[in-house]
Amino acid sequence: MIFGRAREAQPQPIVTPAPLGVPNGMRIAGSWAWRVVAIAAATAIVLWLVVVFRIVVIPLVIAALLTTALMPIVDRLHRARWPRGLAVAVTIVALLVAVTGLGWLAVSQIRGEYPELQEKAVDFWADTQDWLLSLPFGITQQDLAEFGTNILGTLREDLSSILSQAVSVGSTVGQVLAGAILTIFALIFTLKDGRPIWRWIIGVLPRAARPATDGAGHAGWVTLGNFVRVQVLVAFIDAVGIGLGAWILGLFFGGMPLVLPIAILVFLGSFIPIIGAVVTGAIAVLVVLISFGIWPAVIMLGIVLLVQQIEGNVLQPIVMGTAVKVHPLAVVLAVAAGSTIAGIAGAFFAVPVVAFLNVFIATIASGSWRTNPRPSVEDVVDERR
Repeated sequence: MIFGRAREAQPQPIVTPAPLGVPNGMRIAGSWAWRVVAIAAATAIVLWLVVVFRIVVIPLVIAALLTTALMPIVDRLHRARWPRGLAVAVTIVALLVAVTGLGWLAVSQIRGEYPELQEKAVDFWADTQDWLLSLPFGITQQDLAEFGTNILGTLREDLSSILSQAVSVGSTVGQVLAGAILTIFALIFTLKDGRPIWRWIIGVLPRAARPATDGAGHAGWVTLGNFVRVQVLVAFIDAVGIGLGAWILGLFFGGMPLVLPIAILVFLGSFIPIIGAVVTGAIAVLVVLISFGIWPAVIMLGIVLLVQQIEGNVLQPIVMGTAVKVHPLAVVLAVAAGSTIAGIAGAFFAVPVVAFLNVFIATIASGSWRTNPRPSVEDVVDERR
């Protein structure tokens, strides 16, 4: 006793004796190792299931991304006293009409202008051969013929690989159509009954896990919706900037071929960060090079670089902010992993999935779901600063 008061018993730490001959550091490393292996195994199983059921998973992911972009439109129409079913129907029909119209215009332009572009490509290759033969490097006609054969063979293989990946959701036209129909049906139900579906999913989980999963899922969904809408805006500005620049450049040389198909390719390619912009920009420069020559191609390259620099360094930081900011290294790794797992579809979906998981995990780890279970985009931005 000290001054008449009993000393309180201090809790003693429980020390588990290490097995005989096994150092404590090795025991800790072993505990971490089997947990890492378990997580890796579970991740591998999930990815394997995604690949096996990709004909179902890919349409569902497409429907989810479209839902994040179209839900504000449906909600606005519903607040204007439209029946929700009618609002969903009008929104989806407008989307289908827009996509079909753009596809028809692009195909029509390709069919009308491709033969002339093909003739220009043959003339361009002949002029290039003459220029190479005039160089003092001892290049012969046989060398150029072998080079051309190798290039054509490589292009055929690459195109075959791209086409096979593009239809990786199914090996027949019927399977592709089935995937498109499944996407439309899933989009209808997620736009109409998305919130009840989410409540049902939460209800399947253990009761203790429901609040955290609900709050983190809501934060991830808000972030994903903002990401998709902003990415559509950025892709549209990229397509308009490069397409308009190509069209203006063509005014000085008798008209730019395939302006609309190039703009559509730029729009789609912008959804694959970094890699998509490089590929679609290279296609635009190549078309100008074949059609008009080297110096117009240099100008087109400058237009592509200018648009991409404005988009990457000015537009995205302003309109996207930090709510869905993903490090460029994570973007490259995600695109590479996604393309390996699911081809072109995986490359498209990799960054949105990573953005969602980033916010979902961060929300659970920070515990912000306890105080703010329904965060807005601004709340997610403040949480991540």
